[in-house]
Amino acid sequence: MSTGRWRREVSPDDRTIHCGVVLLTVHAYAAPSATEPLAKTTITRRDVGPHDVLIKIEYAGICHSDIHTVRSEWGEAHYPLAPGHEIAGVVVETGSAVTKHRVGDRVGVGCMVDSCGKCVSCRNGEEQYCLEGMVATYDGIDRDGTVTQGGYSTHVVVAEDFVLKIPDGLDLAVAAPLLCAGITTYTPLRRHGAGPGKRVAVVGLGGLGHMAVQIAHAMGAEVTVLSQSLKKREDGLRLGADHYYATSDESTFETLAGSFDLVLNTVSAVLDIDRYLSLLAVGGTLAFVGAPAESLGFGVFPLLTNRRSLSGSMIGGIGQTQEMLDFCAEHGLGAEIEIISADRINEAYERVLASDVRYRFVIDTSTLD
Repeated sequence: MSTGRWRREVSPDDRTIHCGVVLLTVHAYAAPSATEPLAKTTITRRDVGPHDVLIKIEYAGICHSDIHTVRSEWGEAHYPLAPGHEIAGVVVETGSAVTKHRVGDRVGVGCMVDSCGKCVSCRNGEEQYCLEGMVATYDGIDRDGTVTQGGYSTHVVVAEDFVLKIPDGLDLAVAAPLLCAGITTYTPLRRHGAGPGKRVAVVGLGGLGHMAVQIAHAMGAEVTVLSQSLKKREDGLRLGADHYYATSDESTFETLAGSFDLVLNTVSAVLDIDRYLSLLAVGGTLAFVGAPAESLGFGVFPLLTNRRSLSGSMIGGIGQTQEMLDFCAEHGLGAEIEIISADRINEAYERVLASDVRYRFVIDTSTLD
């Protein structure tokens, strides 16, 4: 069904027909190439199909992976490219067959917008591991063969099954980064049993790390932050850490040897894997959610001698992402953010690379109009 609200926000002229397909034209910020700054532009969205939801984006978080992608550091990207997979907004139109969302609902979209829905991963609620390949929110290939465009824009059209409900207790701006940073850390913490009696170390106190500390603490685990220096110690303890150590201090690895059931690495830097494996107790796990572009080498004996494990994790499925949002609302958790206008996106990218943000930039998408 179409709504008067949508018609008032965007002129009917913004709906065009190309090759028999109705398209919506919306404002966005996009990268023209891997070497050029992002710039204001317009992009097209498909018209609202029977099972689709049209969302007016209010806020979009900036993730480090946005930078990796637009600069082709994780493989060749498609340009022009509007990134952004931490999306929070309001439903302004629904398709004729939509049952899960209504106009006016507060909703979010994370890192994926479609999957096959049939494979064993999808049936198990792990759409992120779809055997046919989940469709990424941006720089993915959609079912119609077009390249997906992300949340640095005013509106997005998404299949209803991939739209999350944002609980009333969560501010939209604070909730936006949860759609990536929140679920990226929640999933391995839940999988590896973070809770009472478990000792968890979080490597790095950045966009991912500051969420991992809050979530692990709320789950009941004993939480230690491992950071290069002690300059964020006060923040770490305020967010829920019980202990805070500097990895630049050589004595840290001796003091903490064999201490943790889980070490969650949230940074994208190259680490000495053997040193971090040494921090694990017998049967402990070193889990990666940070993704450096370079390969990481490690020895096998630290794994063999204490039954330690290496693990990797992307995001979570749609069901678990909703679970995470509800958990954060219940426990009063959210990202610590700095809201910026769209014309500061390129500046924000440089500040992210310089670790000059506490702890997540969020774009006010009303500044795109």
